[in-house]
This record gives sequence, structure tokens and C-alpha cells, in this order.
Amino acid sequence: MTLDQIICGDNVEVLSTLPDECIDLVVTSPPYDDLRTYGGHSWNFETLAAQLVRVLKPGGVIVWVVADATVNGSETGTSMRQALHFMSLGLNLHDTMVWEKGVVAFPESVRYNQKSEFMFVLSKGSPVTFNGLKDHRNVSHGRKVTGKDRNPDGSFKERTGLGNECPEYSLRGNVWHIWNQNRGTGHPAPFPESLAKDHVASWSNPGDVILDPFAGSGTTLKAAKELNRHWLGIEINPAYVEICHKRLAQDVLKLEDVK
Repeated sequence: MTLDQIICGDNVEVLSTLPDECIDLVVTSPPYDDLRTYGGHSWNFETLAAQLVRVLKPGGVIVWVVADATVNGSETGTSMRQALHFMSLGLNLHDTMVWEKGVVAFPESVRYNQKSEFMFVLSKGSPVTFNGLKDHRNVSHGRKVTGKDRNPDGSFKERTGLGNECPEYSLRGNVWHIWNQNRGTGHPAPFPESLAKDHVASWSNPGDVILDPFAGSGTTLKAAKELNRHWLGIEINPAYVEICHKRLAQDVLKLEDVK
């Protein structure tokens, strides 16, 4: 298997040529609910999901970034059905994370503003890697840690093993507040480079193989390259492949803010 390349082609066809259990981490945002045309190309979720599960190593992770369209006044629920389908193929729904975008392009009038997407973290067994990002600043820094657990009958008991000082920073939550700006890539639906970077850093180690079967403008691939991971991208649209090549050829000292 040749690594560190972007392949122009149908992702299912390309994946079918890869050996079993060769990928450590998938970070991708697939087209969902036909919200954008992406050059008129179509794809089959069930067929792709089976291939992704096949090539994923034991302990590997898929980060599936998705949302739902609203049709006739109802959200489609496609994202939830996709997560459940991955589970039916044997993956664990390790975490249901949320990307909070911090911006609303078109304010709502009949419901609260829609400014988030799901980031389903699916794993083949227990993840072998978790490099938790500790950037949540604690307001109780320096104080002694205390706490209670609730018993099944509703009463409380003191939690044992505490008493250390609260650290200045602790593990961040599973709702990530990352500003989204869709500018400067030539792709209709880029996501922030910091989002891809943080997932690659969290669920893989240097030298691991990172896959994006919907490479788009190459955000996941660029993050993997800069974090010293091997990378493999699949993209059916030749115009987007060219964007990937240009971005990956750049020697960038730090990650940009957007994909």
C-alpha cells in the first residue's frame, strides 16, 4: 500500500484494493442529505461503511463529522441512522461529540439557530490511542479536589482517592467550540483545520496511517502531514484533487485556521 498520496477515484473502488486492517484513523466529513452537489458525484453509505470497517485496524477510530438537512419541517435523522449502522457492523459508538461552529449564516425564525454538527467517534473495540487534549482552564486551580458519588438509592458517599490540588488545565469537554470560516480553498464545504488537527492528535500517534475517503480540499491530509502521520486521501472530483496537491505541497510552519 502506497502512503502519503491523494488518489482520484471512487472511494469504495479504491478502498477495495487496500488490505484488511491497514488504517489507524479515519477523519472525514462526508456529503450528507444532498445539501451540496460536489460536482454531481454520488456515493453509497452502506457500501462505503463496510469497506471502512474492513480496513480499520483493531483499536482504530473513525471520526464521522455529519449533520442533517431539514425537509418538510423535520430534520432527516440521517446522521443518527449512519451512526447506528456503523454499530450494526460491529463498531462501538465511543463518543458522540459536537462541533459548535460559533457562527450562523442564516438565522432561524421558527427554532433555535442551527450552529452545530455531530462528530461521531466510532471505534473497532476500545481505542488503542487517546492523547487527551488538556486545555480546559479550571476555575478551582490550586484547591483541594473533593466530591461525592450518588448511590442507587439516591444517597451520597464521599468519593475516595481525591484530595490532590486541582490542576490549572484539565481534559476538554466533548463539545468543541471551533470557529468556522469557509474561505480561500475553492471547496464548497471546508471545515476548520484545527478540528482535523485536534482529532488526528487525539486518536493517533506519529507514524500512524490516517485516511480521509472524502478528501475534499485536503484538510485532514494536511493535518496528518504536519503532525508526522502517514496519510491517504481519496477524492472523486479532479478539481478538488488539484486543490489537495497544492495545499499539501506547501511548507507550512503552523496550521491555518480553516480548511
